[in-house]
Amino acid sequence: MPYPDIADLPPSVRHALPLHAQEIYRAAFNHAWARYAASGDEATAHRIAWAAVKRAYTKRDGAWTPRLLPDA
Repeated sequence: MPYPDIADLPPSVRHALPLHAQEIYRAAFNHAWARYAASGDEATAHRIAWAAVKRAYTKRDGAWTPRLLPDA
């Protein structure tokens, strides 16, 4: 079941993540769901979405903060 809007995300995601991270989660989940929907593998879509968030954010002192990009 894809999430058409941020407000449709599970409460655990909405309450834990800042808005930009929620947008990343939603986009990654929807893309993964489109790929794995035929098998009904929603758990895989959630794992992929969390992995996408963790590439851009890190959890420090209980809060999700953007990762610092290395200087080029």
